[in-house]
Amino acid sequence: MKILVTGTAGFIGSHLAIKLLERGDEVVGLDNINDYYDQNVKYGRLQRGGIIKTIEEGKDIPYCKVLISNTNANYKFIKLNLEDKEAMMELFKSEKFDAVCNLAAQAGVRYSLTNPDAYMDSNIIGFMNILESCRHNNVKNLCYASSSSVYGLNEELPFSTNHNVDHPISLYAASKKSNELMAHTYSHLFGISTTGLRFFTVYGPWGRPDMALFLFTKAALEGKPIDVFNNGEMLRDFTYIDDIVEGVMRVIDNPAKRDEEWNGKTGEISTSSAPYKIYNIGNNNPVKLMDFITAIENKLGKTIEKNYLPIQAGDVPATYADVTDLVEDLGYKPATPVQEGINKFVDWYLKFFGYNKDGSKK
Repeated sequence: MKILVTGTAGFIGSHLAIKLLERGDEVVGLDNINDYYDQNVKYGRLQRGGIIKTIEEGKDIPYCKVLISNTNANYKFIKLNLEDKEAMMELFKSEKFDAVCNLAAQAGVRYSLTNPDAYMDSNIIGFMNILESCRHNNVKNLCYASSSSVYGLNEELPFSTNHNVDHPISLYAASKKSNELMAHTYSHLFGISTTGLRFFTVYGPWGRPDMALFLFTKAALEGKPIDVFNNGEMLRDFTYIDDIVEGVMRVIDNPAKRDEEWNGKTGEISTSSAPYKIYNIGNNNPVKLMDFITAIENKLGKTIEKNYLPIQAGDVPATYADVTDLVEDLGYKPATPVQEGINKFVDWYLKFFGYNKDGSKK
């Protein structure tokens, strides 16, 4: 297939692009490479796929610059904002995609408290442009990143895709819930197969510098204390990046189908009479934040100094994914143990940032 993957300088998108290329798909990557966090990490992710030139050296085409991978002829990268509707429509018209996986978004719960406009631009307007581009260019296979954050004030565990998610507690979560509603509308009106993926606390090599694992590892190596919110009582369904990518690839290969027996009175929330579906992708095994920190300490052989703080606005105390549909429909369940995943992350971190295996700086 020829697949557009948005957010390919991002954590999940960069891993997905490489896996799709390895199996023989043609991938067009898209990212705006914003400065929300360290751009060196973003460029490093692109380099893994052979995108090593500066953006300014790319070949000019009407809507943007294109960089061709120097290691895989089936991979090219485009720097572009999802909010640029004209460019997005031109891109879809020119490339004629078989499928789209939209992973580009303004991420972060806490950042949404102080920078709400960024979420409206990327997550709402940008996603609208994805839907419109699919509609007008006959792309019938769309999957997109939602988030476990949509569960908000829901206290029933594990979180099921058939639970009510009408009480988000951050603008980030509200934007992701909005994406699900927008997608359903386009599935119903225009027959586009849309699948929303509620990711649960993704971690692993090349992860986001604003996430706990990155921050905790950095602090441990620098001998600095870490902030531990909710006094360490947070529960998270930490999900290793390879497990996430495997789930996404299975969704791409199995577009959502209409449930011919669905009706508005008794039908499940996660499906529809339209070709629409929502899946949780999580480890189905929540871990206490303190146990997560202990796993980092075990790998580094260091004790990390901790500042215990109350829960932050916008955070939920626990996440726990019910992945029944993922297992039944796609025959897949994430299973990487947390200590194994953390070990792989720390090994990557030491190498990327120039540390020796004992944690000393090279």
